[in-house]
Amino acid sequence: MQNVPNIFQSVIVLAITSLLLLALPVIAALVWRRRAKPSFVPLFLGAAGFLLFARVLELGVHMVCIVMDNPVSRTILSSTPLYVLYGASMAGIFEECGRYVFLRFTMKKHRGREDYVMYGIGHGGIEVFVILMGILSYLVTAVLLMFQGPEATGKMLDPTGTGNIGPALEAAASFGPMMGLLNIVERVLVMSAHISLTLVVAYGLDTGKSRLYLPLAILAHALVDVFAALYQRGAVSMLLCEGWVLLWAVLLAVWAVRLYKKLNTSPANS
Repeated sequence: MQNVPNIFQSVIVLAITSLLLLALPVIAALVWRRRAKPSFVPLFLGAAGFLLFARVLELGVHMVCIVMDNPVSRTILSSTPLYVLYGASMAGIFEECGRYVFLRFTMKKHRGREDYVMYGIGHGGIEVFVILMGILSYLVTAVLLMFQGPEATGKMLDPTGTGNIGPALEAAASFGPMMGLLNIVERVLVMSAHISLTLVVAYGLDTGKSRLYLPLAILAHALVDVFAALYQRGAVSMLLCEGWVLLWAVLLAVWAVRLYKKLNTSPANS
């Protein structure tokens, strides 16, 4: 276990990382509201779309195909290629189909390109908050380690002693500046990708070409998540994973900017 000065550094880094992650979607929404004058309604619709399709429906499928012990889960978990194919495909299908459903059926009064960007901020922003929960759990663990020590913290977090919490304690105690920076940069890139993918799906919807653009969005989303799935399997490093996300975030942003220019503005901004 790390010594006290290192744990104190981890507490500081975790606290700063948490604050920055919390501020990221808030600042993005306020800046876009001030610049483009869209409604805040798409922001909340984007958050609702992510929660319903990614955190309820998709997780329900994961429970059957990954978490529960059955022939399907054993087959997927026994093969890294299958695991990557499954994970990336499910993320693309559920999130992009969810994006399409919400844009088509809940955004009828908010059809401007400014509104679509705000929807993307909501979709990506609520995912930041979901990730933030993990960072906050590390922060609580690091604070307990600093004041209680590893033995007492272990007993508090695992009273029965049946769980293997050693790696979690070590991860919290060794959370350094580079790890904090990577988490923040990753969330910025992922939020950018969500905004871009929203514009791709919206463009298909507004031009009557969803049969082309929705599958393209699903494929692009799956490609973004390929290295994340590989990282979960320990097949690639975090830096390589972040580099892959950066590449796709830039490519998607270039594509989305071109589509954004072709979309109509909302009535309030026309």
